[in-house]
Amino acid sequence: MESIVIKPVVTHRELRAFVRFNYELYKDNPFAVPDLLEDTLDTFNPKENPALRFCDAQCFLAYRGKEVVGRVAAIINNRANEVWDSKEVRFGWIDFIDDLDVSRQLLEAVENWGRQRGMKKIVGPLGFTDMDLEGMLTEGFDQLGTMSSIYNYPYYNDHVLKLGYEKEIGWVERKVMVPKTEHDGNIEKYFRIAEMVKKRYGFRVRTFKNKAEIRNGGYIRKVLEVVNRSYAHLYGYSRMDDDQLDVYGKKYLAFLDVRYLSVVETAEGEIIGMGVSIPSLSRAIQKAHAKLFPFGWYHIAKALWFDKHPQVLDMLLVGVLPEYHDKGVNSLIFADIIPKAIKDGYEWAETHPQLESNEQSQAQWKYTDCSIHKRRSVYGKSL
Repeated sequence: MESIVIKPVVTHRELRAFVRFNYELYKDNPFAVPDLLEDTLDTFNPKENPALRFCDAQCFLAYRGKEVVGRVAAIINNRANEVWDSKEVRFGWIDFIDDLDVSRQLLEAVENWGRQRGMKKIVGPLGFTDMDLEGMLTEGFDQLGTMSSIYNYPYYNDHVLKLGYEKEIGWVERKVMVPKTEHDGNIEKYFRIAEMVKKRYGFRVRTFKNKAEIRNGGYIRKVLEVVNRSYAHLYGYSRMDDDQLDVYGKKYLAFLDVRYLSVVETAEGEIIGMGVSIPSLSRAIQKAHAKLFPFGWYHIAKALWFDKHPQVLDMLLVGVLPEYHDKGVNSLIFADIIPKAIKDGYEWAETHPQLESNEQSQAQWKYTDCSIHKRRSVYGKSL
């Protein structure tokens, strides 16, 4: 058998091979949602991703002969290292066949690259920022993945543990059943709390007629500023700057159903909480073979705007400013989303990954019919 060779990605052709390896490895897996080609190419393009101004990165491919058998990205987020007073190199976009020699050499490439730049620890899977995919799936391999989270085979965890890595932190994801009515079970408590909050504090939910109203009012940017403030204390987070806010704003606006942008304001108009949800694009991306062009856009557009019988609602972002955590703001968000989800016929909602250690975030689901159906972890090792 030919030996494994690790090569740095240099050309655009090699970068395309880096992105498409994920699709090739998982194309027969019914639960995996592969990287979207165009989106991932932009992520590694300095002209398209402002994070590359403060992050250093190098992608690697593993070859056995001429065949690609693995990939990984080495990343140093200098801004996060400064904020958290650390010297960490991240590994991200990691995929490999079930061969320990392949995973070992890929991670060693990241380790050596990090050491050469003065790093003292390796952690991952993580992206450039918290807005990228993060966390290796540890439970829920028989559950459909999402476009905003990593899917991987179970053997990935076995490999990293055998290679001396230890769990750093974990996330959970929930399947939240959409009730038949607003009075099912304990769900009506959200509505009672929402009415109390409105009367006591004067909070309100702003609704939007169209994307032009959102764009002209700068609401996507304001929503992402809530993310900056509400996520600031979370593991590895680095604040999005103005250029990043603009890039992510355009990206979210393109997929947005304005009815599922829930913005909570004070009586004075200050945005203090938000929720962003979209119809699940998982099956559409699979049908598109993870490419927008030439015909993949049709499947995604159909899922976003023309599916008359949607099943799954993806809750991409939920955030509340820290000083309002005990004011019932989440109830206003849920009281806004639930009636719409009932009317549109959704069966269940998929939550975004939430830190196991974030008790306030975990508690917000206590009145719903839900279950934890996925777990994921970041692993680390001293260099």
